[in-house]
Amino acid sequence: MTDRGRPALRQSRDVLQVGPSHMHWQGDKLVIELNEISSPPIVGRVRGRIVLHPEALFGTPFQLDRAGRHHWQPFAPIARIEVDIAPGHRWQGHGYFDANYGTAALEADFNYWTWGRFPTAGGATCFYDAELRDGTPRAQALRFSADGRTEEIDAPPRAALPRSLWAVRRETRADPGYRPAQVLAMLDAPFYTRAAVRTQIDGCESVGVHEALDLRRYAQPLLKPMLAVRVPRRRNWRFEGPMP
Repeated sequence: MTDRGRPALRQSRDVLQVGPSHMHWQGDKLVIELNEISSPPIVGRVRGRIVLHPEALFGTPFQLDRAGRHHWQPFAPIARIEVDIAPGHRWQGHGYFDANYGTAALEADFNYWTWGRFPTAGGATCFYDAELRDGTPRAQALRFSADGRTEEIDAPPRAALPRSLWAVRRETRADPGYRPAQVLAMLDAPFYTRAAVRTQIDGCESVGVHEALDLRRYAQPLLKPMLAVRVPRRRNWRFEGPMP
């Protein structure tokens, strides 16, 4: 939630700390301790804990572009989570843990992408659809099983979703003839949207997290300064005590 300089980063084998927030492994569960300030229009303290219980851990990263400058790694695409964030946000549910990383700016290599993760019987299915800067499409469809297996599958056809509040184009994958729909808005920005979406895969309906990212919009020089409003920067933050 806050951009910080390198002095605000500490890492050990089991702990990653960024400013006053950190995540650490306790046995087979990942504990995330949040201590942040939310951004406008509602500014306030965001403090609490998220506990992730993976069904299995997956160590294989997936290359998103031809040159190998961008990767996606689904560490725990099948998991149970416990959320307790003040004031009064407490619930349990189905969750996941993944990350993107790379050696180049996303807008340097991509025009657009969508991603979706949908719980299924015995696991989860993920769809990654991207358009590179030269217009070349890239698509991955993966099925994850609770026993730790990953299987590449044939993706069902693309299916359009209504545009977001900022008119970001959205699409996902669905069985032929099925019309996916948004069931919960999570985040809307001029270049990015996240929502809970209902779709159908192999005849079974599923509600999962869906994202759409327009990198051509993101690259606009007038748009990037707006990020500092939503994601404030603290360059000179320093640790005052030992690692947790």
